Amino acid sequence: MGNSALKAHLETSQKTGVFQLTGKGLTEFPEELQKLTGNLRTVDLSNNKIEVLPAFIGGFQQIKSLTISSNKLTSLPNDIGKLKKLETLILNGNHLKQLPSSVGQLKSLRTLSLSGNHFKEFPSGLGTLRQLDVLDLSKNKIQVVPAEVAELQAIEINLNQNQISTVSPEVSRAPRLKVLRLEENCLELSSIPLSILTDSQVSLLSLEGNLFEVKKMRDLEGYDKFCFSGYTPCPVLTVSFVCLILFYKYHVFPRWKIPQFKFECKTKLV
Repeated sequence: MGNSALKAHLETSQKTGVFQLTGKGLTEFPEELQKLTGNLRTVDLSNNKIEVLPAFIGGFQQIKSLTISSNKLTSLPNDIGKLKKLETLILNGNHLKQLPSSVGQLKSLRTLSLSGNHFKEFPSGLGTLRQLDVLDLSKNKIQVVPAEVAELQAIEINLNQNQISTVSPEVSRAPRLKVLRLEENCLELSSIPLSILTDSQVSLLSLEGNLFEVKKMRDLEGYDKFCFSGYTPCPVLTVSFVCLILFYKYHVFPRWKIPQFKFECKTKLV
């Protein structure tokens, strides 16, 4: 990318607070952005070839959204924990295997998306993220959902397409967890803690594509009050689902326009 084009982007960003430079083959985080550390609120460098985030990333004190998806990142600098106003961090499609402990200092973080990386273990230290609403760890290589998930404040956790064979019963203690996605993993029916059905805040549990048929869960305690992905909910579940949508509308994504839904009650499973 030519210097004149980059200069034009920088001038625009200085006025708007938004820097977006996607799919340009960048191999390095633009050093020129240091001039805008006090201005930028949104940075999107997706679909490039960036391998390293520089330490000066910690200087962007006003940034609220950082997206560096589909790059070649293998690690994050400790300085990323200095982004006290950061609300959205999207790092899908990189080569990350772990997170620095400083991520736990992102006190304003609401969305953390790490889909399509190389995590083999559930990242530790996320329990301090008191504002976290959505955690996406889909398409990794995680094998165990550990007990420390109970410490998370997330409303939704996406663990689809991993290698999970074990889920800790402590997951049921997660105080705000409403949606737990575990599709296309290596779970047996006996691996699903009953406490998730009987004693948790979870209202939507996605289990399609594991080593058992979801309809076999209908004999388990708590099944009749629960919503499983792939089946039409009964009236009790419909109310739960609507409440979840309204929560997202008014507390997570206030600008989101609710689509029109048509609900039907079908008690027969297919």
